[in-house]
Amino acid sequence: MSGGYGHNSYSTNSLLQRRVLSMTKPILVKNTKEMMRNLDFPECIKLADLGCSSGQNTFMVMSDIVNTINTYVMNKGDEEESSKYPLVSILSMSGGDGHKMSVYLTSSSPLSEHKAYLNQFQTDFKTFLRMRSEEMVSSGHMVLTLIGRKTLDDPLHRDCCHWLTLLSDSLCDLVFEALVSASKVSSFKVPFYDPNGEEYIEDEGSFMVNDLETHIFDLGLSNEEYGLQSDRAKAGGKEAICIRAVTETMLVAHFGDAINIDTLYCLKNIHDSCKNKTSISLVVSLIRK
Repeated sequence: MSGGYGHNSYSTNSLLQRRVLSMTKPILVKNTKEMMRNLDFPECIKLADLGCSSGQNTFMVMSDIVNTINTYVMNKGDEEESSKYPLVSILSMSGGDGHKMSVYLTSSSPLSEHKAYLNQFQTDFKTFLRMRSEEMVSSGHMVLTLIGRKTLDDPLHRDCCHWLTLLSDSLCDLVFEALVSASKVSSFKVPFYDPNGEEYIEDEGSFMVNDLETHIFDLGLSNEEYGLQSDRAKAGGKEAICIRAVTETMLVAHFGDAINIDTLYCLKNIHDSCKNKTSISLVVSLIRK
């Protein structure tokens, strides 16, 4: 199937399949309930999708199954039976609903998730500025640098090779290989936000903006400089080390022994998988009022 969400993608051109799936829902619900009764509420239920689609269709079916099980168990109203509430494990063989498996914002994330990140960033940044204002004299200057982005019209678009996307891909590989649970990955979000210029310069009233610049730089070494496969692997390994240096402690705190850190950061193909080898830095100078 054609991936992504573009004009020619499977996700955009699979409405017929979605309607067919909707027609099958009564049978799906009926069989799910029968299975629950016949298996006497098993402790664990594994759902396997063996399709090859991309997009939302697969997860619409999975959602119907999970919701049916939840509703059926709750409606039983029998405390003894409800104590057998099953753990549902989903194994999907199709690459859809990517935002749930991403540790950061992606183009498939809901706008509500972006708003939550933005609100937290603005709250924290205003707190930072207020505390710095208490330390500075009037007309004092402060220069700040921050990883950011250029885009203004699409808040979910990352306009560079985002290192957190690479980390998400590696975590998804571990889920696919059954080396870590999907639920554990889905519950992990990196406390980081890359603002654009307008979001960055908003302050709490103690400063005025003197300068604001956007700088673009290479993330690692370019493909032109490293033509051989072995050289590209070395560049990918270098980038993996850089990512590890700023994320390992957070991952260890969240996953503990449930993940092999060395395996996670074995990202030899980073250099090839990231087409846009750039990152964006915002530089702003502020003057204390």
